[in-house]
Amino acid sequence: MALQVLPRLISAALELRGGRQDVLVLTATSGDTGKAALEGFRDVPRTAIEVFYPAEGVSALQKLQMVTQDGRNTDVCAVRGNFDDAQTGVKQLFMDAGFRRKVSDAGYMLSSANSINIGRLVPQVAYYVWAYVQLVASGRIEQGEKVNFCVPTGNFGNILAAYYAHRCGLPVGRLICASNKNNILTDFFQKGGYDTRRTFYKTMSPSMDILVSSNLERLLFEISERDEQAVVGWMQSLANDGRYEIPPHARNELRTLFYADFCSEEETAAAIKKTFDDFGYLIDTHTAVAQCVYGKYVGDTADTGVTVVVSTANPYKFTQDVLRAVGGRDIDDAFAAAEKLEQMTGVPVPARISELKMRPVLHDQEVEVSGQAAAVYGFVERIKEWGDA
Repeated sequence: MALQVLPRLISAALELRGGRQDVLVLTATSGDTGKAALEGFRDVPRTAIEVFYPAEGVSALQKLQMVTQDGRNTDVCAVRGNFDDAQTGVKQLFMDAGFRRKVSDAGYMLSSANSINIGRLVPQVAYYVWAYVQLVASGRIEQGEKVNFCVPTGNFGNILAAYYAHRCGLPVGRLICASNKNNILTDFFQKGGYDTRRTFYKTMSPSMDILVSSNLERLLFEISERDEQAVVGWMQSLANDGRYEIPPHARNELRTLFYADFCSEEETAAAIKKTFDDFGYLIDTHTAVAQCVYGKYVGDTADTGVTVVVSTANPYKFTQDVLRAVGGRDIDDAFAAAEKLEQMTGVPVPARISELKMRPVLHDQEVEVSGQAAAVYGFVERIKEWGDA
């Protein structure tokens, strides 16, 4: 939803600027952002988009959604490494003066589409306001009553939007930060230290397989009373030493609003099965992380106030893991697994998923992190050839 807004914001900005350069969007994705960005920018005038994803770090259907993407102004490239590698590579391109100059000479200015771009993040604030309004309208809460939000997160974008909604005046009780086995954010909120010197795990919730949460920097800026030098110092420590610590007063401030925990792979699968068995509602692996952590929150705090568990993806994008959780079946082929899951649950396979089987692969490029710049140059050249044709 948020990525349907961003292309229009960029188009409006181009119009206001009145410049001749078009926008080249470079983004790294851990799964879901990639397809949403590609679809949002597809054939939008004066824009082009290149998406990098970890070669072995997305689900089979997430990958198919991206590599079958049409649109002359779109390109997709796998990176040998994990999401942090792909995202770090994109950030380095933004900071590379020589790269920016070459892109500029080709007629483009750079932008991004994942949550390191504030234009992606700000529209997400509306999710939380909308959810609150629905609760009031349905009589679940009174106007002004506080509500908790439990958000599965890796890059800390969606839950940061909830924090901004709170700062805008939305009555929020607690923001519950739910992590998978890559529990770096849990440690940060519980202990006040951010330490990337740990094992990286590939999990069934791949969009959260992240160790460097870009948007946490924005939260640090706010809790430090917008002291940019303090934030720069923490970020330098992260770059140099792989870790940083915030002062005790900042830790205490965070704990009043945020609660954080994580769940294992086994707990994630159990949450999918229990939710379906109890409610007939099928959830994906990321939403299951949030559902699991919400249970831990209630157990730790005894807070049974109204809580919104934020659901973030369709379960059929992670069909094999969801099928295994619900029915104990292992099927190698994602489409066959989808058919079996539909038979078992009665939840229909979305047309956008089933039709992927018929779509041709249009993007099969795979590079090392060091090859990302060359991939962008090649894409820009192809766009120029298409334009000349």
